[in-house]
Amino acid sequence: MLKLNDKNVGRLVLAGAVALAAGSAQAQGLGNSPYSRLGIGEYYPNTGGVRQMGMGGVGLAAPNAVNVNDLNPALLYYTARTTFEAGLDGQYKTVKNASASSHTGSATLGYFSLAVPLARRWAASVGLRPLSAVNYETNALSTVEGAPNDFVLKQRQGTGGVSRAYLAQGVHVARDLNLGFTAAYVFGTVDETTGTTIRLADGSMSEQTVDRRHLHYSDFDFRAALHYRHKVGKDLRLNLAGVYTFQGNLGARRIGTQERQDANGALVSPAIQIEDNKGTVVVPALVQGGISVDNDKNWSASLDVSQQQWSKFSSFGAVDTPLRNTVRVGLGGEYTPDPGSVEHYFERVNYRLGLNVAQMPYQPGGQTLYDRSVSWGFGFPLPTATPLEATTFSLAFTYGMRGNTNLVQAGNGASNVQENYVKMTFGVTLNNRWFIKRRLQ
Repeated sequence: MLKLNDKNVGRLVLAGAVALAAGSAQAQGLGNSPYSRLGIGEYYPNTGGVRQMGMGGVGLAAPNAVNVNDLNPALLYYTARTTFEAGLDGQYKTVKNASASSHTGSATLGYFSLAVPLARRWAASVGLRPLSAVNYETNALSTVEGAPNDFVLKQRQGTGGVSRAYLAQGVHVARDLNLGFTAAYVFGTVDETTGTTIRLADGSMSEQTVDRRHLHYSDFDFRAALHYRHKVGKDLRLNLAGVYTFQGNLGARRIGTQERQDANGALVSPAIQIEDNKGTVVVPALVQGGISVDNDKNWSASLDVSQQQWSKFSSFGAVDTPLRNTVRVGLGGEYTPDPGSVEHYFERVNYRLGLNVAQMPYQPGGQTLYDRSVSWGFGFPLPTATPLEATTFSLAFTYGMRGNTNLVQAGNGASNVQENYVKMTFGVTLNNRWFIKRRLQ
């Protein structure tokens, strides 16, 4: 029988992560999201791992020696032991407009990372996490000009996503100052299909024209960061941080084909290639700043702000749908009643809470859309922890609402789309002391 200890838990988690990693880049979609049709999909800003997710996606300036600090690579300096962390994401959402609604959800590998202290002032990490996800299916019905009794049915579907495989480093350069840098390989594929059918007044359907588009992304992006920590009282520390993700000019290849199908979906004519282009997709720079206070023991509170100029987004030199600049504000904190408690386990548990408000880059009908959410989470240390190894299981929950159902075109009843969602992240963090010199007693 397998004994449950930190080492065996680590082996099980590592085996599971390896098995899931190969498909992670293509399994990022978390249910139907109509807004993921725009830009590069549903974009995931730099909001960290399971610890930060439980605090509303904040923590740019909140150092931590247990979890991997990839939200701000400068925080890697605080990595005390070799740390492996993996997260599984699940989501259930209700998608609705002014006239209809649907329910959807799924689960996937969220991310994994490995951080290693390389020297007294230097640590590094490697990992894989999503940058964006595309997962949508929409149907739109409109009248035919000059034939009001005939309708055009346009069906759109998209799947795929973009991921980042990264190497991050954090260095302590002065008494209170740390610097960080991340280089990432960005890759992924997106497949989109658009079917157009004319529904005649007698109820019959015309042949369907199906356009398929395959996009492949492959390039690099870079991130620079700093963290400043200063003692401002006997038991109080002030932290300031900034992270700048440089504009990404992603190399991409787009292949388009077109085919015709009859009303039953059978091919009428073979698919023909109508496009095979190489180009660049511009992902705008992301600027983030954070401030936090803590007592260097059992609590911290953080405020993060970020801004991204999505108005500079373009794909293959064109802008299909203009996007707007966005601002995001998050407030959160963490509390552990007594980290050293022996008799009371739940006093060693980490309790987290956070709020987040973010503008969305889409502006239908000139309206500003928001993503509002509240998050909470827990970190459960395994009781078998020792000075050499420890395991922590973490949970993070988020309840939020994206968009609204306001009418955009009152004449035909078209409205925005609103997503009410519940997200859950389950994370496992393994800490182990490597590179120990053994001594004979």
